[in-house]
Amino acid sequence: MRKNNRYKLVIMLVLFISSLFISGNFFANSFGPILKTTGNISLFDKLNGNSTGHAGYSNYPTSAIANEGLPDEVKKALGNDIRYNGHGAFIINGGNNDLNANVASAPYVQNTVDNLGRPGVANALVNKTSRLYADRQDTQNSASDWVPKGYHQRRNLKGTYTFAYNRGHLIGYAIAGSIPGFNASESNQQNIITQTSWSNQAGSDDNTGQNYYEGLVRKAQDQNKTVRYRVTPMYVKDNLVASGVHLEAKSNDLSLQFNVYVPNVQGNIIINYANGNTTIRK
Repeated sequence: MRKNNRYKLVIMLVLFISSLFISGNFFANSFGPILKTTGNISLFDKLNGNSTGHAGYSNYPTSAIANEGLPDEVKKALGNDIRYNGHGAFIINGGNNDLNANVASAPYVQNTVDNLGRPGVANALVNKTSRLYADRQDTQNSASDWVPKGYHQRRNLKGTYTFAYNRGHLIGYAIAGSIPGFNASESNQQNIITQTSWSNQAGSDDNTGQNYYEGLVRKAQDQNKTVRYRVTPMYVKDNLVASGVHLEAKSNDLSLQFNVYVPNVQGNIIINYANGNTTIRK
């Protein structure tokens, strides 16, 4: 009788563990960041046959998917204090940065291009006068035929984000579109990168893409605050597509401050950052 009970206990334990692996997202989200093996591949991925390190499909990025946009080269550049926020992005240096919004300057945007012709760090000082409230379609900032490097579109994808890519603004048109001389259009080759729809558009408290943090800047502007803002696309070597964007902001009254990294990932595609090609995530 005692032996039978032991067998039953073992069977129940096996069934319970199996159910965790089948549920997938629970195990990956709860233990994925902890159970890492060589090559930054989670134990969950290895046991489920994903030895390449690519996680399975998820409507919104899990921690495993988010980490695909955080390669070792980017980690090194961002520093040692990197913490996953649980909603797709990473908090850098506890959210603190070295920006200063208390400067005597008119609003501005400064874009740069690196030696490979890719958009580089973008700096801005913005306030309420910088805001552009008009709908994009009613301005000169609507869609363009020009596409940035690595932009290979894929449509009709599964889930919320049915397009693979957007023309992603480094400095958003709604934040700085009223600054004289700033080209806020989707054809500004210094300000537009190939960015996943999720990384560009996600804007809720539990789904923190770039739009979420841009919303914090816009809110501060609407409250008549001056904001120093910096956006840095993070590339690995000669890759055409950025692994993600490093976003930093600070208001003149210090009520707003963030330092985050939004990975350039999406739950329904796997990206080849070298050339921008994508495959469907299973």
